[in-house]
Amino acid sequence: MQVKHIIQTIEKVAPPIYQESYDNCGLQVGNPEDEVTGVLISLDVTEAVLEEAIQRGCNMIVSHHPLIFFGLKRISGRNYVERVIRKAIKHDISIYAAHTNLDNMHTGVNAKIAEKLQLRDISILSPKGNTLSKLYTYAPLSAAEKLREALFAAGAGHISKYRECSFNTTGTGSFRPQEGANPAIGEAGGKREWVEEVKIEVIVEKHIEGAVMAALRAAHPYEEVAYELIPLPNANQHIGAGMIGYTQNPVIEDYFMEFLKDKMKADCIRHTAFLNKPIKKVALCGGAGSFLLKDAIQAGADIFITADYKYHQFFDAEGKIIIADIGHYESEQFTSEIFEEILKKKFPTFAILLSKLNTNPVKYFC
Repeated sequence: MQVKHIIQTIEKVAPPIYQESYDNCGLQVGNPEDEVTGVLISLDVTEAVLEEAIQRGCNMIVSHHPLIFFGLKRISGRNYVERVIRKAIKHDISIYAAHTNLDNMHTGVNAKIAEKLQLRDISILSPKGNTLSKLYTYAPLSAAEKLREALFAAGAGHISKYRECSFNTTGTGSFRPQEGANPAIGEAGGKREWVEEVKIEVIVEKHIEGAVMAALRAAHPYEEVAYELIPLPNANQHIGAGMIGYTQNPVIEDYFMEFLKDKMKADCIRHTAFLNKPIKKVALCGGAGSFLLKDAIQAGADIFITADYKYHQFFDAEGKIIIADIGHYESEQFTSEIFEEILKKKFPTFAILLSKLNTNPVKYFC
């Protein structure tokens, strides 16, 4: 098995095109063609994690947080990032990260938190726009079904819980083959042709545009394929930031806090004042999620669970919601389980190991 096979498996679930602009996901150290002896999964890549990979016979590390966030002008061992890179290269260890692209998936980081908190009826808190396009194409009646099947096989026509969605309109198309053409109907240099055609419309997600367009050209009978691919601002309900869901039953606030602390293995929770009402609707975001507070309030959440809140940001709750800061590491510690599930499903007999190290740099004196 090669590094690229591990990467392809993860990126089918978390396409890198959905990472945020500030992020740096992907293969950071190594060669996609290298053979993999074992994969170590960790939240972070530290010197201790790298040493663990060496000791446990793993020559690839898959992490949630990228080791390299910004451009490097030298690798001389001045800090832990440079030291890890130098040592990884010496030991032929590949390092790969899937960060905000995994955060933004409906089945990603936030879904794992919701699972731990036993929430039901979960959905994306802030769905992303501009991740969809509408493809219009035209085919003769005799070729329409074959073309639709090819587009569906490439992933087009997927809308929420429904697949193979399309809209079809019949009409009459015309064209006149010029000299040198190789028309499916008529002759080069011949007369104008009139053809009964179907206009096929399908939704295409951003990360499969290339595959869908390749399928369109391969399956279409015409030498020149007529199509339009129009970007849509529509929100994609499967991609976006945060998550919202419901508790199994209304829960008294202090009981819920105890439950939250236990399930997320948090030493303490920083929070705003209780509102003296049961908690039913829960909004959450792994990592630094303060930018989603307005969305949580607008959605009618009773509590917003996230991390990295600053002092003055707590005032923004304004008595409308409880803000609960459980800590960055605490909110994302179960991300390793997602990678493990993805990889073991594809490679059930391969050496895929979870790091035994707690990489949280924040300690609590309680």
